[in-house]
Amino acid sequence: MVKIEFILNGRPKVVDAAPDRRVVDLLRQDLGLTGVKEACGAGECGACTILLDGLPRLSCLLLAAQLQGRQVLTIEGLASAQGPHPVQAAFAQAGAVQCGFCTPGMVLSSVALLERQARPSRQEIRQALAGNLCRCTGYHKIVDAVALAAGPGEDQA
Repeated sequence: MVKIEFILNGRPKVVDAAPDRRVVDLLRQDLGLTGVKEACGAGECGACTILLDGLPRLSCLLLAAQLQGRQVLTIEGLASAQGPHPVQAAFAQAGAVQCGFCTPGMVLSSVALLERQARPSRQEIRQALAGNLCRCTGYHKIVDAVALAAGPGEDQA
């Protein structure tokens, strides 16, 4: 066991964990953050997506020791006391949520995209979400939601 210090959803966190413990297990089992999902366990579906220092990362492929000194954002840390994050609100408004299993990863990947690029094209949205799989939709409403969250832009075709 090692002491791992990092920022989790905006708050300092110190945990004792095996350095080779998977982050998805640390978050879900040890810290009770069940918005992080595990589906494939092999980094192919995106259900376990978190933001690590603002970038989407697959927590099933990360080890606890890799969190040392870093900033982690999970879906639980996205909304504020004032309400849902604009991307979460756009997902609801566009009807982009079905079973909800992939939604946390999709939302976090979308947040990271919009922080890097305020007005992405629909193709850029699709590319940013390419690592997040959904079995319930054809992705059209998900892309609509991200475009809605981005607001009107020149290249939304």
